[in-house]
Amino acid sequence: MNQNEKIKQQLIQYAKQIGIDKIGFTSAEPFEGLKEILQKHRELGYESGFEEKDLDKRVDPKLSLNNAKSIIAIAVAYPSKVINPPRNSEDNYRGFISRSAWGIDYHLILQEKLNQLGTYLQSLMPSAEFVVMTDTGVLSDHAVAERAGIGWIGKNSLLITPEFGSYIYLGQLVTSITFPYDKPMENLCGDCTLCMAKCPTQAIVNPGQVNAKSCLSYITQRKDMLEEHWMDKLGNRLYGCDTCQMVCPYNKGINSSHHEEMIPNPELVKPLLKPLLTLSNKEFKEVWGSTAAAWRGKKPIQRNAIIALAHFKDISSLPLLKDILLNDERPMIRQTTAWAIGKIGTKEAKEILLEALVKEKENIIDAEIRSSLDKVDKNEFIEKNL
Repeated sequence: MNQNEKIKQQLIQYAKQIGIDKIGFTSAEPFEGLKEILQKHRELGYESGFEEKDLDKRVDPKLSLNNAKSIIAIAVAYPSKVINPPRNSEDNYRGFISRSAWGIDYHLILQEKLNQLGTYLQSLMPSAEFVVMTDTGVLSDHAVAERAGIGWIGKNSLLITPEFGSYIYLGQLVTSITFPYDKPMENLCGDCTLCMAKCPTQAIVNPGQVNAKSCLSYITQRKDMLEEHWMDKLGNRLYGCDTCQMVCPYNKGINSSHHEEMIPNPELVKPLLKPLLTLSNKEFKEVWGSTAAAWRGKKPIQRNAIIALAHFKDISSLPLLKDILLNDERPMIRQTTAWAIGKIGTKEAKEILLEALVKEKENIIDAEIRSSLDKVDKNEFIEKNL
């Protein structure tokens, strides 16, 4: 066993000690063919806008570390189940936070583990250089992990592992040291298309290709007013969407609960909707600040909570929604609230909309109020003629 093989084995053992669930090694050569795929993805308008803009950086590790020779890929498994989850009850409806945002923000967890791994590598080889990346880095997490033998890319574009399904966080350490490389795994999806069939918005346009702008995970993170067809699909999702993972056969029965810092707080991952609407910025940071759901701020989550109340047709929320429609300074929140009140559609809802119509000065919100009133009137007409 040569020195680099020996160090690889030491890194594998150390990774286990610090809570890394899978580790793989691959070359730092460019990812052949990936740039063309990403370019086509961009031309079709399928990017979310959160990605690195420079496609060369996304496919060539040497643009991140000039002397790059290897990439060490890691995976850390996260839980998929809430123990004793709180339930909806009349007038006390709840939203849902995606599993990837449970517990402490995974970016912090991965960065700490990768920095520990890099520091340990330098203790073994002081000349080693390294750069740490999580999903905010420039490289494609899934492409790196697949080539490093961590798992295979499923038809929903997520990485799937035999041990933990797709409930894993991914990170990479680009290094100047040459290691023996691991072999990619066989893609075991076969002819299964459950994730494609069950996607609420049909965002998985081809096997392994997702139109990010149609994905509810992306839509929950938008900061603007949502189009009605997206609001109709959102349900009680507050941040993220897990549907394509929940239906995946490789996730059946998987619940990796061995990382204490990732164990979900039931009241935080299935929160009551109405209290979310009155959170101050300070309260939001105190409650949500340590989670991955906090990075877009409170406004998208509050908008999504308003949409969820409309889906539940929560009549008890109307006084709170009235206050928001009449007094909230944020136009997008008022516009969403006007839609939600119309969706609830009771006599009281109509009275609130009529009152708001007199006060509202923003044309786009005025139009939303009028649209909601038309819908309420139409529903009243249908009910009278049934």
